[in-house]
Amino acid sequence: MKEGANCMEAIILDGKKLANEIEADLKNRVNNIIEATGITPCLATILVGNDPSSEIYVNMKSNACRRVGLESRKIQLSEDTTTEELRDVIEKLNQDSYVFGILLQHPVPKQINERVCFDKIDINKDVDGVTTLGFGKMSLGDSAFHSATPGGIMKLLEHYHINLEGKLAVIVGRSPILGKPMSMMMLNANATVIICHSKTNRLPELIKQADIVVGAVGIPEFIKADWIKEGAIVVDAGYHKGGLGDIEIEKVKEKCEAYTPVPGGVGPMTISTLISQTVEAAEKKLRNK
Repeated sequence: MKEGANCMEAIILDGKKLANEIEADLKNRVNNIIEATGITPCLATILVGNDPSSEIYVNMKSNACRRVGLESRKIQLSEDTTTEELRDVIEKLNQDSYVFGILLQHPVPKQINERVCFDKIDINKDVDGVTTLGFGKMSLGDSAFHSATPGGIMKLLEHYHINLEGKLAVIVGRSPILGKPMSMMMLNANATVIICHSKTNRLPELIKQADIVVGAVGIPEFIKADWIKEGAIVVDAGYHKGGLGDIEIEKVKEKCEAYTPVPGGVGPMTISTLISQTVEAAEKKLRNK
């Protein structure tokens, strides 16, 4: 943030750097699991169809597993897979004692009931935080794995000592795996939360009040820099072709207190949270044996 002649740079919320630090710790924890049990924990990823973006994301998650010593299992299903066929695959993974985390890559083809399939995942293996039960437990403050992207955002804010208590947070986006859980996590951290979307009336006016703005609407640079007040914390959870986010981040750098870069902000923390929760699931399961 720049103030007159005194130049005070905005804090860069560097998700890539923090994710690398977390991975170093996770590698030690995975080694401890393997030495104690002889078991290499596995994250199973289900990819339905041939969406190029999903393929890239799955490969990134697989590489992260490899870096920390986890086994990564990819299940590729055809574009015409039915809901019942996908549920059967998930049930087999639920019963597989070597699989400690299950990720169903979003989105799935239109003929599949995504919610039904998400909810088939055993809550103890729901390391991407997508089940209805997991969302409910998290919202009520009970123990549950967090949705990976908002969970990663919370870790990033905590790492940079950004206190949410009493702050007004405006979240633009209402998806069940990002906007909605993000609002509940921030509410549980004692922020005052307004959840908006692309159809919200007087959206610029609401955003201008915000101490914290989270862009999670899925539209390139939908949130304009002049909607954001001086000194706000700006979190951009979007990623689009050309390295664009959901916020005009280049134009907002000059006046915000802190911001997530695109890329290198939220994205690495999403993967880091997924991997962290897989390791945690393995530790819990093996501890209780």
